[in-house]
Amino acid sequence: MSDDDLVFGMGAESVVRRDWPSLTADEVEAVFGEEIADIEWRSPRPLSTTARIRTADGRRLIVKRLPHTLRTPEALAEEHGFMDHLRERGIPVPQAWTAGTHGDFVYEVQELGVGDDMYQHVFSWTPYNPSFHAGEAGALLGRLHIAATDHDAPPRPWRPLKSGFSLFGAADPIAAIEGIAGERPQLADFLAARDWRSDVERLMLPFHRRLAPLRDHLQPLWTHNDWHGTNLLWTDDGYDLAITSVLDFGLADRTTAAYDLAIAVERFAVDWVALRAGGPAGVPTRQLRSFLHAYTAVRPISGAEFYALPLLFPLAHAEYELSEIDYFLSVVPGGSEKNAEIAYRDWFLGHAEWAESEEGQAFLGLLGGDPPD
Repeated sequence: MSDDDLVFGMGAESVVRRDWPSLTADEVEAVFGEEIADIEWRSPRPLSTTARIRTADGRRLIVKRLPHTLRTPEALAEEHGFMDHLRERGIPVPQAWTAGTHGDFVYEVQELGVGDDMYQHVFSWTPYNPSFHAGEAGALLGRLHIAATDHDAPPRPWRPLKSGFSLFGAADPIAAIEGIAGERPQLADFLAARDWRSDVERLMLPFHRRLAPLRDHLQPLWTHNDWHGTNLLWTDDGYDLAITSVLDFGLADRTTAAYDLAIAVERFAVDWVALRAGGPAGVPTRQLRSFLHAYTAVRPISGAEFYALPLLFPLAHAEYELSEIDYFLSVVPGGSEKNAEIAYRDWFLGHAEWAESEEGQAFLGLLGGDPPD
């Protein structure tokens, strides 16, 4: 088995075999209708089939293959519209477009983007390295949120691999989850075999209840929802450091700035892999403070956002994990009950369980204050 056949694992295994076959030159040529000189690199991310290609005329592009059961051309157009909006307002987002369909798949093409992919060989939930990258990332996220304020597209519908706050932003999250499960048979069967209502009531609804008085004060906003070092390209000449490209808008949706901030913190400030192995969270406190300080220097947060952030943190990843369970059961060839169980136990429940721990409570104290009575 070659390295091109391996991707990052979700569980104890650091690398596993791909669920989907790697992109080939013949396949890309069939979509492009032109000769492909070389496939230079294949992404090790487990939930996508992505490659960097070089065409016969020397162009270098990123190509992503997506099954129709995951994304349609219409779904990609939602993402591309947000990307275009941000680019027009000065956020460095490479242009992307739908190249066409072939068989059961749709193909997305993206400009290569300016800068170096300094995080291409690391797991997505990884601290910034070097640590001063955190400040740059926080500042640009603030700029992105300002640029997004007048993008008025509606929220995206439910689909596998979806980040958002429609479920735990609802008045009754359990009823909202039941509604989605009613539309997704494999997800419904998976949840029916578990005491998920009691899990949600025990671990998540206490945060949801405390968040309730603040929800109406969090302004709706289109957000990135997957902000971390692996989705940023960087330039650093030894004197000036800059983020020169923002990538991967596959999880973008209409949420709130505080939600997106909670997701961004979740992506780098807790070592979830170490926690699953029984180790400490390894919180990079200085990075976290640098990230939040840089963000608020660009976009000052409201009082409601300040109080909401620590309450959102244990909830923000939940909707994505339910959609990931849906993905593993309804999209991956043959299904993967094993990965669905990891997503439920270690991620959907695990985040909130840790937030309730002594270590987790201390971490939440770094994010904001307790709402006034």
